[in-house]
Amino acid sequence: MACSIPSTDKTATNGARRCNARGWLCLSLAFLFLTSGPVLAKSKTPRAPRPEPDLKILEFKISPTPYIVAAGQLEFSAVVQLPKDLDGATLLEVSSLLTSPSKTSIRFLSTRKPLDDHDIPSATPSEFPRLPIVLTWDGMDHQKMPASAGLYHYEMRAKLLANGEKGPRTLMVSWPKRGTVEVK
Repeated sequence: MACSIPSTDKTATNGARRCNARGWLCLSLAFLFLTSGPVLAKSKTPRAPRPEPDLKILEFKISPTPYIVAAGQLEFSAVVQLPKDLDGATLLEVSSLLTSPSKTSIRFLSTRKPLDDHDIPSATPSEFPRLPIVLTWDGMDHQKMPASAGLYHYEMRAKLLANGEKGPRTLMVSWPKRGTVEVK
């Protein structure tokens, strides 16, 4: 900011003081503006950790490991724990997404099992009912081509679904099981 100072001595010192005061005022306002952002921003309040849902994938096995595409199918076997109260759920969906490191080879595996009272193994009142589930992969990717060798990532999840007006709707989702499987 440029200040024009008159040539007389008395007015020169007053003008210099005004110019100096304006400079400090601008500098103070700029500092206040730049530092007030974080102060005025809304800070996140810490939340308690989300509780684990009653729907869980308990036991989880992959066989055979390492997997050879020409040797047959890869099996993802799991034991899914259901909640004591199904709350209107009529379907159990267990799905797994397999991806290659380059994301060029992807495969989605899924199975849905109706939840009838006679199909669910009876459990004592203190235990949660459990169902065994098996997903199989034929070694083909999403384009029906044999999967190339490498380390594949998987994510397995279980969902409880209920019949809604527009089709099945999700009631509860388990925490995922993630890992890798070697394909040769």
